Amino acid sequence: MKTRKILSYVLAGVMSLGLLASCTGNNETADTGTTAEAGETEKPAVAEVTTTTPVSAEAVVGDALTALGLDENGRFTETRKIKVEVYDRSNDGGSKPEDNFYTDFVKKSMLDKYNIEVTYVPVPRWTEGDEINNLLASGTAPDVCVTYSYPTIQTYANMGGVTDLGGYLTEYQSLLPELWSFLGPQNLFWDQDPTTGTVWAIEARLANSARISTFVRSDWLEKLGLSEPTNIDEFEAMLHAFKDNAETLLGADASKIIPFSTSYDVGWRTDHLTAAFVPDALTDKDVYVYGFDDRHLLFPGFKEGIRKLNQWYNEGLSWNDFAIYPAGDPTEDNYLKAGYVGSFIHNWDYPYRNGDDSVIANMRSLVGPEAEFTTVTAFKNDAGLYKKFLAAPIDRKVFFPKTNTEPLASLLYLNWLSDYENLNFLQVGEAGVTHEVTADGAYKTLAATGEKIMNSLNNIDMTITINGLEFPDKAVTAASRALGYAGIDADEVTKAYNNSIKDGRVGKAVNVGEITAEANMGPALTEKRDVFLDQAVVAPVDSFDAIYDAGMADYLASGGQAIIDERKAKWEQFFGDAVELPETGFYAD
Repeated sequence: MKTRKILSYVLAGVMSLGLLASCTGNNETADTGTTAEAGETEKPAVAEVTTTTPVSAEAVVGDALTALGLDENGRFTETRKIKVEVYDRSNDGGSKPEDNFYTDFVKKSMLDKYNIEVTYVPVPRWTEGDEINNLLASGTAPDVCVTYSYPTIQTYANMGGVTDLGGYLTEYQSLLPELWSFLGPQNLFWDQDPTTGTVWAIEARLANSARISTFVRSDWLEKLGLSEPTNIDEFEAMLHAFKDNAETLLGADASKIIPFSTSYDVGWRTDHLTAAFVPDALTDKDVYVYGFDDRHLLFPGFKEGIRKLNQWYNEGLSWNDFAIYPAGDPTEDNYLKAGYVGSFIHNWDYPYRNGDDSVIANMRSLVGPEAEFTTVTAFKNDAGLYKKFLAAPIDRKVFFPKTNTEPLASLLYLNWLSDYENLNFLQVGEAGVTHEVTADGAYKTLAATGEKIMNSLNNIDMTITINGLEFPDKAVTAASRALGYAGIDADEVTKAYNNSIKDGRVGKAVNVGEITAEANMGPALTEKRDVFLDQAVVAPVDSFDAIYDAGMADYLASGGQAIIDERKAKWEQFFGDAVELPETGFYAD
């Protein structure tokens, strides 16, 4: 049965994707210069068989597999070796991201199924952009790379350092049924250049679009007789109440109170607040032209959101040292765990993560069982909506550097990851160890210890074709998500998720090809943005405008304006005078 299945897959590929070329002595990979529309793939023409003798289907399939170095079961006849990037979060109590129970499971499975030897290469999560740049520049990048930064990929693609996946995806489609079924043409060809047809990366699936949530200490609200804030004025009044009642809330530690906390990455960490100052009537064109900075720095009204933060800072309502601690520093987390912080905005599930070492678990241990963060919707825009700018259904970008000499083996690795059985095991682990199944079929996460602990929630650092828990049954997915945090009330998780996506505006695909002005600019502009926003927040009130405007002018002069201009021109080249994208087809929500 297994042999017939793989033969049927390959035969389909032979007939529809040009693998017959293998029988004519043409061993070149398929032409990647497709002119297919965005989200679709143009199939190469079937190569002509230059023989007068009829060739049986079995013989053609056998020759095709042999040409690829595969046996009749789709397994390499000689061991192939690939290196795969994996994020290193340096978790206390975690295991080595490149060598643990789950990597062993993958390695054994890949050897058994495909005769592919997998080696994992750890890359620091919080500096992954810089690290992947260094690896690409030195020619030592893993065969399978992953990053959140598409401009980084484009930059090295322009230098000849990235593999065009377009031809391989179509040529090997019959060998990649799980990958094609799981990601589909939309994610596989999301980044396909509409002019050249090149595909420098494939986009992983984003299982849910929840981004960040606004958290407040519900036990503090109760102690002070306050209701959950529902607008900016009420939120601000809550902060003042926290500050004014520090002794009631913290006793001898009153001087350590932080009514509102943020980090050096102001744009990300305060996005719910700043988004409330953006006009609701923002067009798709505006979102595309000015939205290349995912902190929404260039959206109209953003500055006024930062002004509000500046006010809070000068009134002693926010953490005064937020700007001096870099990514990955534990100081803020320690303040959260110690119970000094009254509110903050962060990743939608942030205080629930890491089991017994979560913010909530530590806070309950140090403060008391009543200590709790709950989520609120408190920032309305001009239309009275709690608007959030949510991601498109894409996540990390998976790409192969040009130094990858095993593109088929690397794609088979992604195919294996996209098989539900494999994916499910990586996401939920073993019954009775990392999860238990409830009566309604939901998966409840258990706090694992020892070798079977997961270094990232649901092993997202390993499941690079998807970010987020997903089961075939949506109800099971929702219930499992709510039960996915050991020791955390399921209703609080559901509330956080729903609040994170409430009144959300989901991103759309705008496929207009390369924006050359973005090349090499990502890290530099990100640093400039973070620095001047921090400076603006901590500035004296009467200096805010001067500091903010000077920082913005420098950002624009350093490449930001060039990106705006090119994006505007590209939009008008492909969409003319339209300011909204079509609501059907590849570009729809």
